[in-house]
Amino acid sequence: MRSKKYVLSTLLLLFPLLLAAHGVSASDQELLNNGGLLSYIYVGAKHMITGYDHLLFLAGVIFYLKGFKDIVRFITVFTIGHSITLIGATYLGIKANEHLVDAVIALSVLYKGFENLGGFEKYIKVKSPNLLLMVLIFGLIHGFGLSTRLQSFDVGTSQFLSKIVCFNIGVELGQVLALIPIVFIISFWKSKRSYKAFYKAANLYLIIAGMGLFLYQLYGYFNGH
Repeated sequence: MRSKKYVLSTLLLLFPLLLAAHGVSASDQELLNNGGLLSYIYVGAKHMITGYDHLLFLAGVIFYLKGFKDIVRFITVFTIGHSITLIGATYLGIKANEHLVDAVIALSVLYKGFENLGGFEKYIKVKSPNLLLMVLIFGLIHGFGLSTRLQSFDVGTSQFLSKIVCFNIGVELGQVLALIPIVFIISFWKSKRSYKAFYKAANLYLIIAGMGLFLYQLYGYFNGH
């Protein structure tokens, strides 16, 4: 019980960082203006590494999986999903309010924590939806969120598709770099006696963080922030 409280308290201390996740900065815009295609890879990677909502969802997925092959399969499906909407929506100029898109992404974090704790069976009395399908669906939504961020930049018209693809490549690189320590920590903790407490505390945190981010995005939407 003490270890569970310790883990949960540590995670809650990180919550304020989530509210400042992956914004669009003037320094990034300047870098894109002067850095060529490589700068789009860099900004894409930076955006994913600081995209706590994306990474929390992926951490929730990894909690549920067993074995490296399983992780590769599910992350590949998620990557395909967010690449489709990131590249497609940006290229076609399909836009939506970023707060509303991020609110749905926040719900995906809440969803994964709820599912991992057996919420569907315990409280709704139904079997959890097919995880691979849900990862694909949420991947499409996450990709649309990434597209709204990219479209917030002034990318010009020269090499337009190349810039989008480079940003997407950066996102993939950032995702891999961020997932390495996440997979390592979860895999390492599975061999410890405190893993059960860690699992429950971490997934409870996903629910809390998802709800907090959802309310934060709604606040931003209704107040025009």
